[in-house]
Amino acid sequence: MRILSLLPAATEIVYFLGLWDQLVGVSADSDWPPEVIHLPFVSQAALEPTELSSWEVDQAVWAHQGRSLFHFEPDLLRELRPELVLTQELCRVCAVSAPEVEAAVKALGYRPTLLSLSASTLDDMLADVEAVGRAAGVAERAVRLVGLLRARLAAVRRRTEGTARPRVLCLEWLDPPYSAGHWVPEMVEIAGGVDMLGSRGGYSRPIAWEDALRAQPEALLLIPCSLPLARVAAEFPHVRARPGWQELPAVRAGRVFAADTHLFSQAGPRLVDGVEALARMLHPERFEEPLPEGQALRLSADGQRLEPYC
Repeated sequence: MRILSLLPAATEIVYFLGLWDQLVGVSADSDWPPEVIHLPFVSQAALEPTELSSWEVDQAVWAHQGRSLFHFEPDLLRELRPELVLTQELCRVCAVSAPEVEAAVKALGYRPTLLSLSASTLDDMLADVEAVGRAAGVAERAVRLVGLLRARLAAVRRRTEGTARPRVLCLEWLDPPYSAGHWVPEMVEIAGGVDMLGSRGGYSRPIAWEDALRAQPEALLLIPCSLPLARVAAEFPHVRARPGWQELPAVRAGRVFAADTHLFSQAGPRLVDGVEALARMLHPERFEEPLPEGQALRLSADGQRLEPYC
């Protein structure tokens, strides 16, 4: 089967299901597995965030007024002739939307299977994995692999039972600050924390910095969507310059972390990796295994920068 993925999470799911050799094209922001860069990009970003500050990225997104920041390559679509197209309905800004895909496939001369993914919780993500498996003809394999993911989540729950549950603030954007939504509050709960400002199953939302101060987080997780850790570290001085920063319990305790955002922002199987990583940050006394290299940063001893956490 010829599979086309128009969002990173779907690309990740295809790889997880062992269907990599059937993937004929991906979105330009697909990043896992690393070999994805060798596949044709059927959608391209209209915005280059590496050339803008976080504030400028946020303003550019608002300027699009809810329209997609990606544009389609219809000629390449016709050339690839996909049989299964994986798209999404969760966010009209961060990927090509299902209506746009519907319009593009009309010119193909045949009707491929369109599967739209719209996970907003961990259970939704697991259901999406099974749905892709059914559409690609590997339903039993998908059920088995989802069972392994559920077992890993259950193992983290067991290991955090009876622990003190720190107050956690997860920032999905830094300037302006956004609290994380969708599956992130659930990830925090499984990892043994209490998400203070997140909207479980809902959208991420802008917050006033005063709200962050009132929440008095005992752990702070910086996961600005799609930004690499090096970029988060570079922007960290602007974060710690905010009023009241030094008084936050998380700062005083040295429990400020930045994590690979792809383990938190993309609704694919690696969200389970994100839960395990977060559990290690919140409860190192229960999770002694080191974090994989390059997966997270933490506040330095002098409180001035973020440094590798392993």
